[in-house]
Amino acid sequence: MSAAHGSTALEIRELERAIERIVDKALAMGLDPFPMRYEICPAEILYTFGAYGMPIRFSHWSFGKAFYRMKMSYDYGMSKIYELVINSDPCYAFLLETNSLLQNKVIAAHVLAHSDFFKRNWRFRNTNRQMVWTMAAFAERVRRYEQRYGRDRVERFLDAALALHEQIDPFPARQGRRGVPEGQSPEGGQGEAGRRGSRGADPLDPYRDLWDLDRHLPGRAEEKPPEPASAEEPRPPARCRDLLLFLMEKAPDLEDWQRDILSSIRAEALYFRPQMETKILNEGWASFWHARILRELDLTPEESVEFARLHAAVLAPNPYHLNPYHVGFYLLTRLEQKLGLEKLFEIRELETDVSFLRNYLDEQAVEDLDLYLYRKEGDGYRVTAAHREWEQVRDGIVRLITDGGVPYIYAEDHDFGKRGELHLTHGYEGVELDTHYLTRTLPHVHHIWGRPVHLDTVEDGRQVRYTCTGEGQVERKVL
Repeated sequence: MSAAHGSTALEIRELERAIERIVDKALAMGLDPFPMRYEICPAEILYTFGAYGMPIRFSHWSFGKAFYRMKMSYDYGMSKIYELVINSDPCYAFLLETNSLLQNKVIAAHVLAHSDFFKRNWRFRNTNRQMVWTMAAFAERVRRYEQRYGRDRVERFLDAALALHEQIDPFPARQGRRGVPEGQSPEGGQGEAGRRGSRGADPLDPYRDLWDLDRHLPGRAEEKPPEPASAEEPRPPARCRDLLLFLMEKAPDLEDWQRDILSSIRAEALYFRPQMETKILNEGWASFWHARILRELDLTPEESVEFARLHAAVLAPNPYHLNPYHVGFYLLTRLEQKLGLEKLFEIRELETDVSFLRNYLDEQAVEDLDLYLYRKEGDGYRVTAAHREWEQVRDGIVRLITDGGVPYIYAEDHDFGKRGELHLTHGYEGVELDTHYLTRTLPHVHHIWGRPVHLDTVEDGRQVRYTCTGEGQVERKVL
């Protein structure tokens, strides 16, 4: 453990002894975290990490904006970040130097459970555990790009890339190698797939061959493979959900440094996506275990009172939005009472927020948590579903958090109208796009593509097409 100069050697030694006891308790209870590295930081450092999302990242004005908003909220006593934990191996935890000893004990237990979740939940198994250093290397490349191509030009391209950073496929193996014939490498030569045969393992999708096994079952032998498309009738372009990947591969006029930026922004988005998809379960898991571990420690009466206050503050419900700590802790505590602790370890390993709430947010939970749906009508708000309509409440919450609340935008055609224009479609599922964001995001796509961009969506039951022909020039047409 290392510390900022504000902490005394005596305080550090006492905290180190407390962390040793907490780690022993956590391991004895069945948690399996990565090796932990703790560091105590002043507020400005911790809030910088919070704004950037990592200790080291490329510079951009949006991170500075987030820093001043978060830091001002801390300075005025409106909110406080107690810690920041990194999904890495070893796992890094940064603690605020103004925390009390008891607060740091709680945080040490809390981040241990986060580390266990990062290590064992299935959505994190393919994340880059050395992303701290990957981001540091990218930050250095961005600095070189700014020196070579100009800060304004690089920043404008970063603006466009960051505006689209959530438009990725969270399961990139599904994309395959679009536009590359089976058995042929992107360079046009005979690739590994061609040498191993059509049923070999694909490095991007190692289970791909399993989908063809039913063709070899008894009674299916007479089925013929599909006829290849003729040269006169080319196959329609594959629908691509990963917009950043599509732009990186298909945008006609990008330079190598621009493709590097898109690739790196996409890699960072893929790293952060599992955290978006497991916020309720992850925070609930960490809160469940920090409470369980702290109750096993020999706390003084003063520390017990301080812990009760801190724990209650963390779990306090919010009248306008879900508190993930509150919902996750309640559900896990209730499930542990009903199904036992082993079931919780299974849930930690197999679920995301969507499946967790779909499977376990029942009528009693909706009533106990006082959950409801509401919408704005005129100058006020009206509750649209509450306890008696608990299934509507559950389904509404699940719908809001599905895919992190990000709409599906598909790339359909990179040569729309045979003019090299880009055609996108919205995967409409009953929720319309926010036109405020739509009309401000399309110019960013145009900046990357360099040619007109079209996006088809649904508004008031009608097919609508938005077309961007230049920076800030967006037109709407009913189809």
